[in-house]
Amino acid sequence: MVHRGTLEPDRGRLLSTPDLGAWITQALGHAPGDIALFTRAVTHGSHAGDNYERLEFLGDRVLALVIAEWLYAEFPDEPEGKLSRRLNALVTRESCAMVGREIGVVPHLRLGKQARDDGAAQSDNVVGDVVEALIGALYLEGGPDAARSFIRRAWSGVVRTQDAAPKHPKSELQEWAAAHNRKPPVYEITDRSGPHHSPKFTVTVTIGKLAEASATGTSKQEAETAAARALLEKLR
Repeated sequence: MVHRGTLEPDRGRLLSTPDLGAWITQALGHAPGDIALFTRAVTHGSHAGDNYERLEFLGDRVLALVIAEWLYAEFPDEPEGKLSRRLNALVTRESCAMVGREIGVVPHLRLGKQARDDGAAQSDNVVGDVVEALIGALYLEGGPDAARSFIRRAWSGVVRTQDAAPKHPKSELQEWAAAHNRKPPVYEITDRSGPHHSPKFTVTVTIGKLAEASATGTSKQEAETAAARALLEKLR
């Protein structure tokens, strides 16, 4: 991974507005020409002014393309299914958030007061979205080569240490149920809490009357994945 940054700054540091330009240069390997573009990339919707949502939309697509291109070259003998599983594991919100904390995104987040008070700075959704927005900004200003260089540096430790294409827990649970002549897994949201910008979902997954497991995540998808993983551990 790239250089490790501060993981859990206190609120005072979040409010102090560190030197964004110097950090972008160090973390992304690109000296920003239009600092307003990168300021937008770290600005949450709870903060006044333009936020990162459009840049996140772009960066999400750039990230997927660069990772897909990389996997295609790195694993020339793997079929489409295995490559897809690798891709899906590498571009999750959790993976993006992990990269964000590695490069020190959190002190540079621009959050509204309520979002800060609600702990949005520690949300995988927020940190992961900002990483994708930064990729979008980097792509717009530095072009494909700059975006590719950052992504390959930031994700290199994960891509190169994967021994095999991972199966998504939900797919693996579905396959387990079919192999054991059981009903397909059923997922149900059993609780939702927290503010809109930092929600918490609890999902329970069941396989008929055989077994069930529950888990919590910052998105419905994250909670379903965690619940499937928990149920698989029970069934093994």
